[in-house]
Amino acid sequence: MTLVLSVVLGILPLMGIVWMILGGAITTVDGLFMSLILLALSGILFLNAALELRKPKLANKNVAPQAQKTS
Repeated sequence: MTLVLSVVLGILPLMGIVWMILGGAITTVDGLFMSLILLALSGILFLNAALELRKPKLANKNVAPQAQKTS
């Protein structure tokens, strides 16, 4: 659930940047800073989604050595 939410919320700032480009506000200083803020938000949310995808792989690697030690 967190993965889907992170991806959906990561796409929303990108849509905001497209809206600013289409509206012509990207050429102002405010538009440039807003686009940087939206890109940072999107990057953080996509990083969270990538880490959520890696979490099961890392959990499987950590469990296997412990099971071998106890046998």
